[in-house]
Amino acid sequence: GVAVYHVANLIESETGRIPIAHLSPLQYQDFHPHPLYDPIKRVIDLLGALIALPLLSPVFVIIALAIKLDSSGPVFFIQQRVGQGGESFRVFKFRSMTHQPHTTEARFAEHADPRITRVGRVIRRLRLDELPQLFNVLKGDMSLIGPRPEQLQFVQRFEQAIPFYVYRHLVKPGITGWAQVNQGYAACEDSTREKLEYDLYYAKHCSFWLDVLIVLRTLRIVLTGFGAR
Repeated sequence: GVAVYHVANLIESETGRIPIAHLSPLQYQDFHPHPLYDPIKRVIDLLGALIALPLLSPVFVIIALAIKLDSSGPVFFIQQRVGQGGESFRVFKFRSMTHQPHTTEARFAEHADPRITRVGRVIRRLRLDELPQLFNVLKGDMSLIGPRPEQLQFVQRFEQAIPFYVYRHLVKPGITGWAQVNQGYAACEDSTREKLEYDLYYAKHCSFWLDVLIVLRTLRIVLTGFGAR
């Protein structure tokens, strides 16, 4: 009559993470999109983006003008990212750094990064630089909620260094996600490993109520600036 729990399940429920050390390839199916919730999630994504874009259009105009007045270069930053199934797509963001058209090496943002503009610091702290990704949601490249899409160079590096990293690409990437509201910005291999454990938890337990919790925590983060760089 005594309940017995596997230590991996106990850690998972208490931390909101799935420890990589406890994973095996036999658990591959655990991280696929839910067959019932996934189509519902897509409808929510479309409705959310279609409602948000007209409402936020004045904000888009103000941010665009501020970027143009603050520094030279385009308003939008467009970059190749890796999405669901390992497919590459172009992600849209408001430009928050100085324009560097010939830079090819992938770099994490640093604390007090000199590349970040004055306007960039504000919109990054408030996560406003992510708003153009609503167009990616409409296109179907992204969801409102999911693992953050990463640059190809980083993906190739982490797939070699971190076990099961490829599993995060079984679900559609998102504008915000479980890792973002719990951990913040990941800027090294160790923090990326921790971020992956949160992403895998989301992929395994994705549900309407978990998405609602992420939205509520995202609003708190926008107000506090948690994890921004």
